[in-house]
Amino acid sequence: MRLPQPGYQYRDGRLFADFMVAGHPPEVRGPAFFTLARSRVWNRAVELGTAGFGGASLWQHTWISIYRVFLAFFIACLTAVPIGLAMGMSRIFRGIFDPPIEFYRPIPPLAYLPLVIIWFGIGEVSKVILIYLACFAPMALSTRAGVRSVSIEQVHVAYSLGATRSQVLWHVVFRAALPEILTGMRIGIGFGWTTLVAAEMVAAAGLGYMILNASEFLMTDVVVMGIVIIGLVALFSDLLMRYLEHKLVPWKGKI
Repeated sequence: MRLPQPGYQYRDGRLFADFMVAGHPPEVRGPAFFTLARSRVWNRAVELGTAGFGGASLWQHTWISIYRVFLAFFIACLTAVPIGLAMGMSRIFRGIFDPPIEFYRPIPPLAYLPLVIIWFGIGEVSKVILIYLACFAPMALSTRAGVRSVSIEQVHVAYSLGATRSQVLWHVVFRAALPEILTGMRIGIGFGWTTLVAAEMVAAAGLGYMILNASEFLMTDVVVMGIVIIGLVALFSDLLMRYLEHKLVPWKGKI
């Protein structure tokens, strides 16, 4: 009886390992194990668009991930911008919020993912919170930096003309800090997309779930397809933020 030669054969996304018979680690044969034709990725995308993956179609996975990222980003905008304004204008608020933000900001999301799951469960709340924390820190710090960069002469001129504190905050401070705020939003939504895969590690649907599940079975075409979709959606998000920046702060870079 002839024993099969050790090695891997990669067919239709499934791995056949005959090293169990040979008794020693396999050798990968051929470069096709590492490289994929673009047509193969496209065909798999068309297939998953109809047949689905893990009980959901490709478009459902994509929509769920977009929903989670933009919901967390929207909540971060509602909280990070006011807190950043308060940090920039008040030493008290800066002393309250700056230490915890600087403490958790360098920590990778995977490090506190178990705590988020323990505290908030494996539902949608834990996923949104994890993405929210990734978006919050850069947006709050950029807003604070924008407020601190406002010229004190502009504030004094506004007060000398009879402006109230709320008018100075809205018409002077906020407008002057708006370019930095929008830059922080661009950075924040980018961090949100980079945290998506970690947030969907325990999900039942989503692009991150699809990538992680496919990687366990060495379905390289599905992994590459998921990476490309995340990159394209993130690029569209950045282009949208650039368009808003061009419309809201047309003077940026021209003064």
